[in-house]
Amino acid sequence: MLTPPKPTQKPKRPFFSSGPCAKRPGWRPDALGTALVGRSHRSADGRERLKLAITRTRDVLRLPEGYEVAIVPGSDTGAIELAMWNLLGARGTDVLAWDTFGKSWLRDATAELKLADLRTFEAEPGLLPDLGKVDFARDVIFTWNGTACGVRVPNGDWIPDDREGLVFCDATSALFAEDIDLRKIDVLTFSWQKALGGEGAHGMLVMSPRALDRLQSYRPSWPVPKLFRLTNGDGVLRDVFEGVTLNTPSMLCVEDYIDALAWASEIGGIDATIARAQANASLLYGWIEASTWVTPLAVDPEARSRTSVTMRFSEPALVQAPEGVRVELMRTMVRLLEEDAAAFDIAAYRGMPAGLRIWCGTTIDRADIEALLPWLDWAYSEARVAVLG
Repeated sequence: MLTPPKPTQKPKRPFFSSGPCAKRPGWRPDALGTALVGRSHRSADGRERLKLAITRTRDVLRLPEGYEVAIVPGSDTGAIELAMWNLLGARGTDVLAWDTFGKSWLRDATAELKLADLRTFEAEPGLLPDLGKVDFARDVIFTWNGTACGVRVPNGDWIPDDREGLVFCDATSALFAEDIDLRKIDVLTFSWQKALGGEGAHGMLVMSPRALDRLQSYRPSWPVPKLFRLTNGDGVLRDVFEGVTLNTPSMLCVEDYIDALAWASEIGGIDATIARAQANASLLYGWIEASTWVTPLAVDPEARSRTSVTMRFSEPALVQAPEGVRVELMRTMVRLLEEDAAAFDIAAYRGMPAGLRIWCGTTIDRADIEALLPWLDWAYSEARVAVLG
């Protein structure tokens, strides 16, 4: 195998981590100059900034009428678990799990909440379960885009409009990059640190009128921790949808999220953010198709992620080698790329087949993907010689 020459042009922003993700183009620390540091989030000014974050979220996402938004603790994990702890148990539940994170929500349903009426639909990395077997008379939980395995649902056509149960969607690595019909979703969660490159620790919870009705009328049999509690003896804590938070947020992070939403609006809103991610992914998948040494981990082209693009090694000599050899090659590639500051944080997620995972979301510039590609070929050739000889 001929070793290609070492590239000379590097990505201007070699940050391809799948979370926390790259900041928006042009971001600088002085974007946070108006942050209310040293001020209380309960002050009038603090509540105004939190309310602005909610309002801009609603506007950018073009939420349907009656949908409400809350800022909650614990990133996307906190948001989806908060929803599960408050809303599940009223009827049977179907959980779909084909990715590391979906399997975490499945574990919550089985080992923590111990739901009595539970059906599970699982699939191996690279595949989707049979969506046609889901029963929407029940509550349904799924992850739109599997960040670790790079497998997404192609669309929401499999979700009926006249469903009886609630649909819970972990959309943290899909939102702002996939065309999601929010009318199909009753509980949608995401984090600031994924699609828009915000800072970590805070989650977003979007609830439909049907989900809000459930929250008002139903109380689960299990204890709900204070950080998850959306109700009290008087009913629903309505002010959480007006900027009051369940714990103390970072006002620096709040300001960063407001800045990211402003950028999304300036470039043309959610249509523009989706278009950027799709253009990035299309470029990368075109390169993968022509490659002789990697192939997408996602088997079905229609189910391939447009954000966390995952690849496994496909050269026959490596396919036949032990997994430990492929892991060593992956680590060597990653080390070489990081030493030259050509790419950071692109190793496959733990538990997935050895390979690469490259974030193509909306905050990534297409030119940086283009500049990265020859570096991948170079690093693979160098690593292959080092590992296989």
